[in-house]
Amino acid sequence: MTQVHKRHVLYIPGFDPVPPRAYRERYRREAALQADISGYRIENGTAPKGARFGWHVDAQIEGAEVSTDLEVLYWADIVRKGMSAGVAGTYWQLLRTAWIYISSGALFRLMRLRKGPVIAALYPVAVLLGQALLAGGLWFAVFLGFMYVSEEVLALIEGRAWLLQSDFGARAWFAILVLGPITAWLFLRWCARRDHLLAWYLMKDYAFSAQAWGAYPAEQEDRMRAFTDRIAEVLQSDVDEVLVVGHSSGAYIAVSVLADLIRAGRVPEDGPELSLLTLGHVVPMVSFLPKATRLRADLAFMAAQDVAWVDVTAPGDGCSFALCDPVAVSGVAPVGKTGPLVLSAAYTQTLSAARQKALKWQLFELHFQYLNAFDNLPDRSDAYDYFRVTAGPLTLGARFANRAPSASRIETPVNKFTDP
Repeated sequence: MTQVHKRHVLYIPGFDPVPPRAYRERYRREAALQADISGYRIENGTAPKGARFGWHVDAQIEGAEVSTDLEVLYWADIVRKGMSAGVAGTYWQLLRTAWIYISSGALFRLMRLRKGPVIAALYPVAVLLGQALLAGGLWFAVFLGFMYVSEEVLALIEGRAWLLQSDFGARAWFAILVLGPITAWLFLRWCARRDHLLAWYLMKDYAFSAQAWGAYPAEQEDRMRAFTDRIAEVLQSDVDEVLVVGHSSGAYIAVSVLADLIRAGRVPEDGPELSLLTLGHVVPMVSFLPKATRLRADLAFMAAQDVAWVDVTAPGDGCSFALCDPVAVSGVAPVGKTGPLVLSAAYTQTLSAARQKALKWQLFELHFQYLNAFDNLPDRSDAYDYFRVTAGPLTLGARFANRAPSASRIETPVNKFTDP
């Protein structure tokens, strides 16, 4: 089957605490922009039956009418729980996560792939350590200031007699053990809550992925089983294609969920076309860890299946392992490997100069650009366009059937841990 009249899209987000409606609003906003640019029509409707978090679109693209249900597979509650660590907990996560990546050698092998995502991983470490140094400086400043505070001020503090027993020693100890720590903690707490640099968020992201040395946490496994059940249910519906989309860390979740689904024999032979689209993946951040045996086995399994799998990244996205074949670089490419088809979103070619300039320092928006409108797309049906893929008249496999993989893709296996 290549022609699509009805499609169901199931989107798996990355480590993102935002509610599903944020993805719905992004889709609606960007679909309208892309429709204006590309000359097609997309109209939004209500949520599909059985979907907790979803919406519907009717589109007229490439001369065909297509009806699409879109749904977000929800795990933001787990993300929010993973982000709940306070100041001390986050610094403990920093130390533990750094130890996991350094002691396992994963950090140094990741650097052989792409510098961008490794720099992105080191960035929150540098910011948090810098903020800790500033907190230490405030601590010391409070100590110096309190040493010169007047006796009149000291008299207002309860326990004046104790404070003045030793004019230097009592003040020093009070400043060092009480006022200094409180000031430093309040500063770090302010940094964590404001997090204008997004360093605290990123630190929690990497800590969550590495917490079990690459194995999936139990709570995540439970949710993935729920995802598998939902996809199996949709595969029994009257649609032409079931398209699973995994973005960022949602990419490796999608791989494992579909591997479970296929192994369990839950894909009907006469059912809808099952397709997999992974966007801006960070697979090596997990697959290069020693206990990621489950993920490595799933990557090898999916790479040999008769399922259209297209992987899209962009060198301009510093938060993804751009053009790195997630199976090959993980060292688990099977004999007869069929996927994924590695493509570049090529921001320098598909975005106008003005749009590139506007996005230059918006690293997170660049990481989400795969879900956004492109204002300089080439006039080809196989150019990557999220809205043609999700609401157009061709299956994922048919749309990219004649597209060659990116010539700049990286397939060198550099992972030390290759046991499935």
